[in-house]
Amino acid sequence: MSNTAKSRVGFIGLGKMGTPMCRHIAAAGYPVTAFVRNAAAREKAAALGIATSDSISALARSSDIVVSAIIDDKALADIVSGEDGLATNMKTGATLIETSTVSPAASAAAAHLLVGRGITYLRSPVSGSTATAEAAALTVLASGPRTAFDAMLPVYATFSKKQYHVGETEQARYLKLTLNAMVGATAALLAEALTISKKGGLDMATTLEVINNSAVASPLIGYKTKMLVSGDYTPAFPVAGMMKDFDIALGVGRSEHIPLPLIAQVRQSYEAAFAAGAAEEDFFALVREAARIAGLKQDHS
Repeated sequence: MSNTAKSRVGFIGLGKMGTPMCRHIAAAGYPVTAFVRNAAAREKAAALGIATSDSISALARSSDIVVSAIIDDKALADIVSGEDGLATNMKTGATLIETSTVSPAASAAAAHLLVGRGITYLRSPVSGSTATAEAAALTVLASGPRTAFDAMLPVYATFSKKQYHVGETEQARYLKLTLNAMVGATAALLAEALTISKKGGLDMATTLEVINNSAVASPLIGYKTKMLVSGDYTPAFPVAGMMKDFDIALGVGRSEHIPLPLIAQVRQSYEAAFAAGAAEEDFFALVREAARIAGLKQDHS
């Protein structure tokens, strides 16, 4: 067993992605304590057989490594800053592995607090869905000190299949936004394209079979084909989550003077789906919404 495998891990964020990640870390033999703020989170941890703490400061003081999977910029600031935050309470030489999709600016602000106190900060957003999280097959996009990344590879390997070190500062944050922009735009374009074929009398299953065996095939569309044909939009990643990520990307565009007209337009497609009540459905619900707007019914097998 490596020295890293003996490290005490604190976990913050028992959500849809964080819960399986935490479970995989614990299953690999790490002593894990999860931060809980309510009864529901406490029950999740108990079901996993994981110790809990209702104090971030106590969790930070008792952990060699903290892994966080939180929702947005505000949540990152909340767990890092202040008297009870990670920056004040983590030990010198401890490591924060932060796996969320947040803005480069919020991440840089966290880095300023953490690194100034001798805490190693690995920006480590993950690419994947709830299904890949369950299968411990996420992709880690990491930036921060290379030596720290190498040292944390055993931890990353508990919940991910691939790990990339892409830079020393905020590069991983920009790369995650790049991927999510492509993913979100794919759903929006496919929604309109499938509406064309449906209007022409083709059923969705046939159209998707041809797409998946053509020059425009992609792993993403292949992965979503069963969902699209069945019409079951149980979320692997919800419309509301994609809206948040597009807002971060557009914020970067504004602050860094990057024209993003297509991303801005695609964001409106998600706004329309949200307004139609699809906020907590999978982001590929755009396919159903495009068909509905065109006056078409989905054919489900």
